[in-house]
Formats: sequence, C-alpha cells, structure tokens
Amino acid sequence: MPVINRIADFADDLKTWRRHLHRHPEIRFECHETAAFVVERLRSFGITEIHEGIAESGVVAIIEGQGEGPVIGLRADMDALPMDEETGLPYASTVAGKMHACGHDGHTTMLLGAARYLAETRNFAGKVALIFQPAEEWGGGAGVMVEEGIMDRFGITQVYGIHNAPDVPVGEFHGRSGPLMASADVLWVTVNGRGGHGAHPENCADPVAAIVQMVSALQTIVSRNRKGTDALVISVTQIHTGSADNVIPDQGWFCATVRTFDEEVRGMAEQRSAEIVHGIAAAMGVSAEVKYERGYPATVNHAENTDFAFDVAREIGAGTGESAPVMGAEDFSYMLEARPGAYLFLGQGESAGLHHPKYDFNDEIAPIGASFFARLVERAQPRG
Repeated sequence: MPVINRIADFADDLKTWRRHLHRHPEIRFECHETAAFVVERLRSFGITEIHEGIAESGVVAIIEGQGEGPVIGLRADMDALPMDEETGLPYASTVAGKMHACGHDGHTTMLLGAARYLAETRNFAGKVALIFQPAEEWGGGAGVMVEEGIMDRFGITQVYGIHNAPDVPVGEFHGRSGPLMASADVLWVTVNGRGGHGAHPENCADPVAAIVQMVSALQTIVSRNRKGTDALVISVTQIHTGSADNVIPDQGWFCATVRTFDEEVRGMAEQRSAEIVHGIAAAMGVSAEVKYERGYPATVNHAENTDFAFDVAREIGAGTGESAPVMGAEDFSYMLEARPGAYLFLGQGESAGLHHPKYDFNDEIAPIGASFFARLVERAQPRG
C-alpha cells in the first residue's frame, strides 16, 4: 500500500478521528465543533500558528519547515450534508438530518494525518498552510476564504486538494489537466399572467402555457447555440404553479441548473436564457422575471501542477489514471482561480455513491491521502 511508514504507524488514530467526525456532522458555515476538534489535534502535534474564524468556522494552520522557501497550501473541506444517514454503522451520525455523505470527514482526517507527520519531520523548506474549509456543499466556503485574503495573508504560492472517489480502485489517483469539473449556475424564472376559469382561457394570460414553452425552448440553447464540441447541460429541475384542475393561475415559476466548463459558453447560456424567456413571455401576453445566479466556477487544473501531483502519487506507489471531465461542481475552483494548483480524485473502491444515505468513507485510504499530501510538500519544497 502506498503509505509513508510513519503515517502507517498512526493509521488507527486516523480511523478514530475520522469516525469521531462522522458521528458529529456539521453543515455549511457552522463547522465550529469540527474546527475545535481540528485545532485541538493541531496543537497536540506542536503546531503553534493557528488562525481560526476564517469564513466563520474555517481554520488555517502554518507549519514552518527548515530554511527559507515558499508557502504551499493544502486544503480539506469539513462540512456535511443536510440529510439522514441510513448506514446502520456503530459510528453513524448522531445528529438528525445531518450526515457526512460526501467524505469530508475523511478529507479532514487525511490533512490532519499529513499535518502530524509534517510537524514531526519538518523535512521541507519554507512553510505549509493547512486549510480546513467550511461550506463546500453550500455557500462556497473556498471562495469566502479567498475573499477574506488567505492567499495573500499567508503568502500561498500554489494549492492542492483531493476528493475521495467511489468505484475507483482503492488508492488510485485520477484527474486531468485543464477543466475537471463544471461551473454550476441556477436560472430562476417567475412568470406573471392573468388567471381565471380553466373553461375560459380566452379571458386569461396563461402562465402555465408560457412556462411549458419556455422549458422546451431552453433546450435549443444546447442543441442550436453552442458548438458540438462545447459541453453544456441545462436541466429544469422544478416547476411550481397552480392550485386546482379548473383554475388557470396568475403566476408560476421554475428553475434550472446550468453546467459548463467554458466561460464563453457560460455567458452565452446566461444571455440566451433571458432572451428566450422574455421573447416567449412577450409572444404569449405574460411577463417574466429572470434571475441568473452564478455559482461555483469550473474547476480547472493547472497543467504543470497536475503533472507534478501525478508524479508524487506514483512516487508513493499509487496508481494514476486520466479522468474525463465531470459535470458536478466543486468550490476548490475558487482557490485554483487564485493560485496555480491541482485537484485529484482518490479511489476508495466499491461503495455507495457520494450524497447517498448509505455512503461511508473508506478508512483504508486515509493514510494514502495523508502520505500524498506530505510528499507533495517535501517534493515541492525540498530542504537545502
């Protein structure tokens, strides 16, 4: 197994920490108990420079190496999801409606494992900034931490992150240079008409008929407004209107998720959505309010950093593989916009999928991820 010997020595501690975190999930920016647990562990490792309360509950800890050098950033997300757990495990969530269903408990544990090793050995030059981030699942905690100045404040010159990957072989690192994960935007449309009796539509301005036309026409953006080589997904996911079978309502609304890897395509989708909605509204005698919310940008790995990360993975004995771009989104994208770096997937073997009520992080891969983080630092910033 691709694990640094010293990290293998405390693999049982990693499992204990991870299962503690799994039992006590917190969501969004409210990761205060998780942050306190992280800080307690960091202090026990002898790390003295610890900055708390960034993005409400985020933590940045600095480990000084031996000699002058740059600062490398390593990031782990801490938040859970607002859902009930169905694993039946002895360490299952003790908090109703909250669950670590995406493995952030494992990501935090891997970074803690790397921190313990790096604090003991300090076999690197410069500094490492350990970034423990809240609100990846909702709220863009990475973006908030960047806006609050962590890159400049701590002098971070490059940044790396990893995410567990179900159904990828245990211990294999997958990823790619360039676009890895999509941007994620939301289109909100409210249609205002004039309601009345369903038997007399001639006396109404029907928002339902307009919404049906809009939902259908939005798909022409994908089929007719983008190049065939440009990835774009527009999925209408909610439609709400009406109260009775014989009443045409005054109003209805719908929303859609919009995913792409390219900023030009993203801008085109935003513009065409508004044009289509307003055009159909005018043709059908209703009015429409359009709100386009830009969410996480695309996660784009930097070529040199990605090659370096794969090289480190192979050095510790891990397999590597090329990932196809995926339409899911990840707020580490904000950190990659601010600094060069890379984001890789770490295989955790056969398991329930991410965001599934029966998902559980595979503790076997925590020492692998910790070893990868540790060697990234030692390779990127060698002593003397």
